[in-house]
Amino acid sequence: MGCTHNCSSCGGCSSKAPESPIAKLNDFSSVNKVIGVVSGKGGVGKSLVTSTLAVEMNKKGYKTAILDADITGPSIPKAFGIKGNALGTDKGIFPAETSSGIEIMSINLLLPEETSPVVWRGPVIAGAVKQFWTDVVWANIDYMFVDMPPGTGDVPLTVFQSLPIDGIVIVTSPQELVSMIVEKAVKMAGMMNVPILGIVENMSFFKCSDCGKEHRIFGESHIEEIAAKHNTQVLAKLPIDPEIAAKVDAGKADNISLEPMKKAADLIEKACSVTQK
Repeated sequence: MGCTHNCSSCGGCSSKAPESPIAKLNDFSSVNKVIGVVSGKGGVGKSLVTSTLAVEMNKKGYKTAILDADITGPSIPKAFGIKGNALGTDKGIFPAETSSGIEIMSINLLLPEETSPVVWRGPVIAGAVKQFWTDVVWANIDYMFVDMPPGTGDVPLTVFQSLPIDGIVIVTSPQELVSMIVEKAVKMAGMMNVPILGIVENMSFFKCSDCGKEHRIFGESHIEEIAAKHNTQVLAKLPIDPEIAAKVDAGKADNISLEPMKKAADLIEKACSVTQK
């Protein structure tokens, strides 16, 4: 009643645009593309996919980084053989760097020991992930991969709302319950208006070194039908490979070379060039 449409005269209405929920990047940082790596359940090899995608993009000549958002189960530093603590100045915290130049920030780089448990409640964990974006100095990053914990809880929600996600990669395995698990991740991405770049199926098969035959240990794959149902693409099917597991355990993820992940990196590169900001 009696509104003159002069917003300076009262507090009844406002012409201000709503503030963006995206957290402000550190003043000394530059990040171009941000790719989330997600899974509906644990134990499907999400960190392996994150690591190999960063490695393959790095090989293509891009400056890559990994933000390890799995605060209670960080594994990225160990996969690359990184130990010790991250350093900081008044500019911010500086990420560790792998032997090939991939920048990494993980809670394990801030703990007194890598085996020290993180016993925090959800909001505190989510706040730490946000600080990895706002307080860390990321130097001229072309592609940042965010390794998220499984599920649809506080951390994925924080990442989707606070970071400028260009798309997500869903990691899964061939078990029968995959369709339901993938659909949960797809629906969350839809709720957050985050594009799905594709699906990676890990542990798809085991290839016998003696006879060369491929064995479907976890059952036949239905990933193509699942991808088609959700109008997305299959980025890669990864085998069960003891040599890859051995390299990760030895901290030599920089030396992993997987042909399917090279193709996956190509597809992500293409998708991101189509959806430029």
